[in-house]
Amino acid sequence: MAGFRAVIETSASLADLAARIAAADRIGVDTEADSLHCYREKVCLVQIGLPGADELVDPLAGLDLTPLLDVLARTEMVMHGADFDLRMLHRLGLGAPAAVFDTMIAARLTGAAKYGYAGLVAEHFGVVLPKGLQTANWARRPLPPRLAEYARNDTRFLLPLAERLERRLQELGRRAWLEQSCRRAVAAARIVRGRDPETAWRVRGSHVLGPRAGAVLRALWRWREDEASRVDRPPFHILSNADLVDAAQRFDRGEHVSPRGLRGSRRDGFERAAEGALALDRGEWPGRVPGRARPRLTKTQEKHVAGLRRQRDQAAKKLAIDADLIASRAALERIATEGGGGLEALLPWQQSLLGRPD
Repeated sequence: MAGFRAVIETSASLADLAARIAAADRIGVDTEADSLHCYREKVCLVQIGLPGADELVDPLAGLDLTPLLDVLARTEMVMHGADFDLRMLHRLGLGAPAAVFDTMIAARLTGAAKYGYAGLVAEHFGVVLPKGLQTANWARRPLPPRLAEYARNDTRFLLPLAERLERRLQELGRRAWLEQSCRRAVAAARIVRGRDPETAWRVRGSHVLGPRAGAVLRALWRWREDEASRVDRPPFHILSNADLVDAAQRFDRGEHVSPRGLRGSRRDGFERAAEGALALDRGEWPGRVPGRARPRLTKTQEKHVAGLRRQRDQAAKKLAIDADLIASRAALERIATEGGGGLEALLPWQQSLLGRPD
């Protein structure tokens, strides 16, 4: 186990790390953010795994991270479940990385029944990683030693794990499958997912509300967003989605609503939001959102899907991998309805297993 190192929070130590990364063929990378503790999520830590050392970079120290981001873009990064970490690194300014080796995808392609990071570390190295710190406040400074050790564990086994999985993929002739899958994951992570303000308020359970109750929910949701932004706390710290839906129903029925924990000006704002919504004219109430009905397949298309599914399942059984890795039910239906266009949406290795369904 690597010895203790201080968190990197100076330009000199960052430059030294960038030089060591540049000399490496590949490195392990992970990130930590504080989405469970603030409204404006930020990257709080970047973990770098090198042979014999696991370094922690503090993005909150006011450093110019350009030297790190530049060298990361030129180096193969080993990650586990890369989507979140790539999105966090893009937020810091990372461009398209040269290559990514996702150990979770790799494990699934080898047919591993368990592909979580902790499970793989236990299986391959006999090490049981500590749990319970996933929800910690990573913005705390100075970083507590137990959080620092936990963070280093997230990269400590990435490089040797990648080596083992890579050897197995090469034995199985599936190394190219991983490359294709990782390229798609990198491209997907660069897509910015925005929230539609006209529909974001429709939280779980909102579908049971009538139009006026929907107007109340919309107003309460917007009040909660403003309040969470003002105090820089996650919205659920102000009031849960379930409480919002319940309050909207009760206000609509004319009941008195006083959620536990709302006091003073916060409670006043909550009540004003509801009162404003209740005073709206009927024409200002939100309409129902039509459900996204799945396309009705013809009998011929259903037969096509059944043939694709048989071929997919037979291939998955032979390869000892999860059938959904080859194609989901939605992907099969798209092939049946769109033909070649649907097939081309899959990766080349997936297409090769579904090219001629019986």
